[in-house]
Amino acid sequence: MPAPDLDLRLVRCFTTVAEHLHLGRAALALHTTQPALSRQISRLERQVGARLLDRSPRGTALTEAGRVFLPRALALLDSAAEAVAGARAVGRDRITVGYGVNLIVTPAVAELRRRHPGADVRARHVEWDRVRSSLLERRVDAVVARLPLDDDGLRVVVLREEPRALLVPTGHRLADRRSVTLDDVADEPMPRVPDERWNAFWRVDPRPGGGPAPDGPLVESAEDKAELVASGQAVAIVPGGEHLRRVRPGLVAVPLEGVEPSRVALATRAGERGPLVAEFRELAATHLVG
Repeated sequence: MPAPDLDLRLVRCFTTVAEHLHLGRAALALHTTQPALSRQISRLERQVGARLLDRSPRGTALTEAGRVFLPRALALLDSAAEAVAGARAVGRDRITVGYGVNLIVTPAVAELRRRHPGADVRARHVEWDRVRSSLLERRVDAVVARLPLDDDGLRVVVLREEPRALLVPTGHRLADRRSVTLDDVADEPMPRVPDERWNAFWRVDPRPGGGPAPDGPLVESAEDKAELVASGQAVAIVPGGEHLRRVRPGLVAVPLEGVEPSRVALATRAGERGPLVAEFRELAATHLVG
């Protein structure tokens, strides 16, 4: 069955009505009249092939079909906006630099701004599991992130290596040690994330002897991982370079011996030829390596 040919203007009308649940207020927000807005909603319902709104003198409510359609309609509008922004950015004197948690890009970004005072140089945080999608969907043009990551379609250059450390709560039996090894935490639970490549590296799973790493709670963010450790539910392997300098209250980072270091890398789109991206690659190689 061919996909329906949706008019994005009508989709926006629907999402505005869904936000206000009142045709009159939605019409004011859209700078149109209530009868005109009602006709536009009817046109969209014909395109979709389902009734999306219940309209009565008592008010407006989403139908079951409308509740299903709404999140997809919002995502459709967001995707359209990103597509337009990406197309408009091509050839412009503009770059957005992404950075992962606790990674600093300020020296390279500041130097790029100094060299190009008329350029639009921005920095934006990127979650650990959104590096590739953020680049390929052109939300950012370069990302400084920690490996591992899916590099399909990307150009990835390692900037520096950092030792790894074991993050434990204050008062843990290992908190006062000068260093630890994996044998010291052979039975300690470690948080997992929904990414097997990331788990393999940051949990050292499987362990050198071939056995699995101890199971642990599932988390999605570094903040959740830190909270689990602080509450005594788990320990975690973290980048030692950053955590040995800045540890939140309730946590201690102990150097972890006998494991390969973590790597901080710069990722860009594989075919990217923009001059600002090329210059940022050079600046990252000199300003973000120490």
